[in-house]
Amino acid sequence: MKILLVGLNHKSAPVEVREKLAFDAPSTAGALGRLKERFADAEFVLLSTCNRVELYCADSRAAGVQPAQLVAFLAEYHGIDPQAFRDFLYVHEDEDAVRHLLMVTSSLDSMVVGEAQIIAQVKENYRLACAARTTGKVLNRLFHSAFYTSKKVYSTTAITGGRVSVAGVAVELAMQLFEDLSQASTLVIGAGQMGELIVQHLLELGCRDITVANRTFERARAMAQRYGIAAAPWESLAQGLSEANIAIASAAVQDYLYTRRDFAERVKRRRNNTLLIIDVAVPRNFDPAINKIEDVYLYSIDELAYVAEQNRKTREDDITAGLEIIYENAADFMDWFKARDIGPLIGRMKGEFTRISEHELQRFFAGVRCQANCRASADLMVHRIVGKLMHCVIKNVDIVAQKHGPAEAAKMVDEIVRHALDITATRAAFDHPGGMDPHDSDAHDKTP
Repeated sequence: MKILLVGLNHKSAPVEVREKLAFDAPSTAGALGRLKERFADAEFVLLSTCNRVELYCADSRAAGVQPAQLVAFLAEYHGIDPQAFRDFLYVHEDEDAVRHLLMVTSSLDSMVVGEAQIIAQVKENYRLACAARTTGKVLNRLFHSAFYTSKKVYSTTAITGGRVSVAGVAVELAMQLFEDLSQASTLVIGAGQMGELIVQHLLELGCRDITVANRTFERARAMAQRYGIAAAPWESLAQGLSEANIAIASAAVQDYLYTRRDFAERVKRRRNNTLLIIDVAVPRNFDPAINKIEDVYLYSIDELAYVAEQNRKTREDDITAGLEIIYENAADFMDWFKARDIGPLIGRMKGEFTRISEHELQRFFAGVRCQANCRASADLMVHRIVGKLMHCVIKNVDIVAQKHGPAEAAKMVDEIVRHALDITATRAAFDHPGGMDPHDSDAHDKTP
């Protein structure tokens, strides 16, 4: 059994690569279904956010699913050449993969360390995998370990203090570029979770001229009512852009809302000369060539990195404390992962011990003793002895696991099982007519 992770993120790949591999909820479910059809014995969870696409796999087969097969699947699903993204990928196995997921879920691998959104995103992607029936014993245990770890990191460190989200960093960038946000007209494109966080941060900084636009106007209007801001229908987006000083976009769309040509045509009558656009969506909402238009300044999610790095430097102590928790919990998971085969081995060992005891009882009560009225008491006594011996053996197995690791404990149990099987086989051979049991002392006193 192995755990495998193939993925890319904001540190390994630019947004123009990440967006080509991005999955929304329906495509995530579809991809998981196809993976299960192709690799029926494996478990899968697909994690896709604005900053990462990661495919987790657990396979019990000796050969198992190989990284190249997962890379080929991603390329095939999106209809792109694997060479377009291969160099940006990372591959982790077993403990490295476990540690990586725990870091992701605890936000220590995020662009904005301490962001709370990542845990909800991981839980949603895990829920999709459960619904698609692509998880199993290993990934279920792994993801619940990740959720527990993130909760411990968030509750025992101050890592979530301040503006610790992509939305918060986007607003912080706007604040750096505009001296007074309270005087800026701001258009928020997208009324999802990210859009709502953007609105909250803008209001905290005193910005009051805020309009939210969304494909579904009812959702935009509901958000506007909650926060006392304006809502605009999707059809008036071009007009909103022509009137705004700042636009922050996070709409969930697969294609650009505007190419450079479309954008130049639709906003050529801008009354405000300078327009700042911060595009935090993946796939992106705006063609990066728009940045070449005079008086338009376009920043993508990757260009928030400098502000995010400043955020990270203020949390170094919390990051260190979080990493200690992650390494400890990853080691605990790996102890379980390496020892997961010991349980069945102990079951086999108990079964062999029981068979040996029953065989010896049967031999003892053969012949003239078969009618003995103490048979039931002898059965009970022998089974109790076997149970006590098993308890002693299991206790020693636990000691070996603690001192030398689960792998050595598994070897020990396997050796005991093999010896028990040898005893069972030897007894069976000497039970045949003419057989002589070397363990029977009377047999050595007999002469031909």
